[in-house]
Amino acid sequence: MSQTTATMGERVPGDVVEDILAHLPVKSLIRFRCVSKSWNSIINDPTFISKHLKLNLNQSESSMSTNTHSGYLLYTTEDKDSSSSTKELCTVVCNNNRTLTQVSRFEIPSFFDKHMIVGFCNGLFCLASREKELCHIIYLWNPSIRMCKKLVATRFNRKHNESAAIGFAYDSLNNDFKILRIVCNAMFNESEAEAEIYTLNSDSWRKVVVSMESLRGYEPNIGTICDVWGPFKFYNGALLALSFTVVYSFILSFDISDESFHEIMMPRNHLDEVPINFTELAVYKGLPADFVFAHDLGNERGGRILCHIWVMEKYGVAKSWTRNFVIPMEWVRIGNFFGCTNNGELLIKNATGLVSIDPESQNQNILAIEDANWVAFSANSMESLVLLDGDREGEREEEEKKKNSNFCSLDDLGSASGSGGGLGSGSSGDGDSRLTS
Repeated sequence: MSQTTATMGERVPGDVVEDILAHLPVKSLIRFRCVSKSWNSIINDPTFISKHLKLNLNQSESSMSTNTHSGYLLYTTEDKDSSSSTKELCTVVCNNNRTLTQVSRFEIPSFFDKHMIVGFCNGLFCLASREKELCHIIYLWNPSIRMCKKLVATRFNRKHNESAAIGFAYDSLNNDFKILRIVCNAMFNESEAEAEIYTLNSDSWRKVVVSMESLRGYEPNIGTICDVWGPFKFYNGALLALSFTVVYSFILSFDISDESFHEIMMPRNHLDEVPINFTELAVYKGLPADFVFAHDLGNERGGRILCHIWVMEKYGVAKSWTRNFVIPMEWVRIGNFFGCTNNGELLIKNATGLVSIDPESQNQNILAIEDANWVAFSANSMESLVLLDGDREGEREEEEKKKNSNFCSLDDLGSASGSGGGLGSGSSGDGDSRLTS
C-alpha cells in the first residue's frame, strides 16, 4: 500500500470509503480492487454489491424521467473486422432524432455458441442451451466484470416431443435474481407440465407445481398445459408467457416475488378466422399486448402480412383487451419480432433489415444495425457487480477447488475483453478485463 493510500485510510472512516465507492461505475471499481486489501474486500463483499446495485437502479429510474432519449437497443452480431469471426453483444442508445449511439460492445465467449439469450436485467444475462436440449444447461453472464456462472437444471424424466420455456427476472422485494423453467409435452398426452425455480441467493433449484387445477382451484375440462411459448416477458413484477392446453389458450403469469402462478385470459375469439403465422407477447406503451402476425389473404403473392395488435388496457382484466391496430407490412418470420420501443414502435427484421414501424402512421424507419442475430429493447441501461462475489482467483491455495467451481472468470477461459458499458437497466460505465490485487 502506498503512503498516500495509507494516510487516506487512516483519515477517512471505512463507512465513508464504502459510500464513496458505491457511487462509482463498475469499471472503476474493478480497477480499484488493486488499491488495497481493504478496498478489495469491500468491493467483493455481497452486501456492498447489493448496495451498489440498488444505487444504480435508483439512478437508472431517475434518468428515465429526463426524456433525453427513447431507450436502448441490445443486439448480437459478428465482428467482421476479426479474423476469427467473433460474436459481440452491443448496446446503442436510441436518440430522439432517430440516430443511434453506441454505448458498449463486449465479445461473447465462444462456449456460448450453442446457447441463446433468454433474458437480461440489471447488467446480468441469462443464456440457455437450445430447446431440443430442454434448456438443461444455463449460464448467468455478467459481461461488465467478465464473470459467468454455470447452472445445471433438473433432467426431467421425459420421453419425446418436449418443449422448454425459460424466464429470468430480478426480484426487487427480496433482492434476488430468479429463473423459471417449465418443460411441457407437446403431444397432448395429458402429462402435467413440470416447473422449477432457481434463486441466485440460495444457489439452488426447487420444483413447483403448475397445472390448470392449481391455477383455477378445480379440475377444468380443458386438459393439461401442453405448451408454453418462451422466453417469458417481464411485466409488472411477473413473468408472462402464452400458454396452451389442447382446446384453450391463455397467459401464464408467474409472480416473481411470492412465486405463485396465475391465469390471465386472452381476448375472446380474437384468433377466430385469422390465418395465423405466429403470435407473441410484448409490452406496448407500458401495457401488455398480444401481437398476432397473420397471412394477408388479399395480398399473399406480394409477400405481405397483417399484424393485429391487441392491448390489455387494465392489467389482469380480460374485458379490457382492445384491438388497437391492424398493420399491413412486409413478411415477418417467426423470431424476427423483437418487441416495442418506449414510444410504441415495433422492432422487426424483414427483407429490408432491422426496422422500427410506427403502428399509427405505419411509417418504417431503417435502423443502422446490420446482421443482428438477436435484438432486444430496454428502457434503461446499467452495469452491476453481480457474480463478483463468486470470484476465487485471489485464493491461490484453492486453485484446484476453483477449477471445479461453477463460477468462472472469462479471463481464465481466454476470452478477449469488452469495451464500453451499459447493459439492460441502469447507469453507464465501461467493461474491462478483471484486475486483482
